[in-house]
Amino acid sequence: MARKIRVGVIFGGRSGEHEISLLSARSVMDAMDKEKYDIVPIGITKEGRWIASGDPLKALEAGDVGVSQPATLLGDPSWRGLMRLNDTERAIKATQLAELDVIFPVLHGPYGEDGTVQGLLELAVIPYVGAGVTGSALGMDKAVFKDVMRAHGLPSVEYVMLKRKEWDANPEKVMARIEAALGYPVFIKPANMGSSVGISKCHDRAGLAAGLAQAARYDRKLLVEAAVPAAREIEVSVLGNDDPIASVPGEIIPSQEFYSYEAKYIDDGDRASKLLIPAPLPSEVVERVRDLALRAYKAIDCCGMARVDMLLSGETGELYVNELNTIPGFTAISMYPKLWDASGIPYPELIDRLIELAFERYEDKERSETSY
Repeated sequence: MARKIRVGVIFGGRSGEHEISLLSARSVMDAMDKEKYDIVPIGITKEGRWIASGDPLKALEAGDVGVSQPATLLGDPSWRGLMRLNDTERAIKATQLAELDVIFPVLHGPYGEDGTVQGLLELAVIPYVGAGVTGSALGMDKAVFKDVMRAHGLPSVEYVMLKRKEWDANPEKVMARIEAALGYPVFIKPANMGSSVGISKCHDRAGLAAGLAQAARYDRKLLVEAAVPAAREIEVSVLGNDDPIASVPGEIIPSQEFYSYEAKYIDDGDRASKLLIPAPLPSEVVERVRDLALRAYKAIDCCGMARVDMLLSGETGELYVNELNTIPGFTAISMYPKLWDASGIPYPELIDRLIELAFERYEDKERSETSY
């Protein structure tokens, strides 16, 4: 009988999306075929401490990791796997806890979705699910992502990017610059954050000041975007490495003025946001949406998976690539798996495919010579 594939699932992390990561991780681990996979849960606290003993997910959910065994991954391929850390009086001793065949990062936002963990896994030479360092970093930084879209001739909305230090130094100058370039209304976002954390829609200068102050709590780079008139929020799931495929599109009908954190995760019952799958779009628009999603995915050299978010103007019919999430929400009710389910790939099979793609990408990278 073939040995099970040992999968390290990493979750939590130093991010405003920590709690969402825990929800996604529970769904992923619950859906994994236990006859095929040996699951090794690996938690990261909000302070960045790695834990792997007992039930790390339960410990992070309870906010009590006091007795959990510290662990780490080393950026050294000769120590392939998860290491247990033992703090003695004289030194920290590392012993191997589990050799891992593949890693499934379920980390949303900074310090997990942005190429940092991916870089560690590249150094450790361990296969992992999802985008590599470049694709992860480009997908995370919304401002740089827009520059890449424009370089590839893909439509994105007008924007202004500024640094937190600029805002701190001269708020009036910053707001005048934004008003001259974009007018109102505008959206303000931390450039490196997801799940709508820190996002505001602003209709006047007072709202602009409040929105910039809020976004500055989460990132040193702030993105201000022009609002698309009568915008419809369209999302597409993409799966694959060099030859990706796109799902049917879905549409978000937010419970609030825009798809805020509250509209995504808090509003429920009659107030809950609605997901329309498939999106009620003419066939020619569906094809444009799917084509744009694949072009955006390839433009940042993404692999494994991504959810591509677009805006469709209800006035002009123009489509804009808004964001690309390289580790999208992965609960059973999240858009990424639901779109694939509607496209003929159920949740457990989707996980299988993502792990297969991780091994495929690893084998391709291993073909490259490292000596000359």
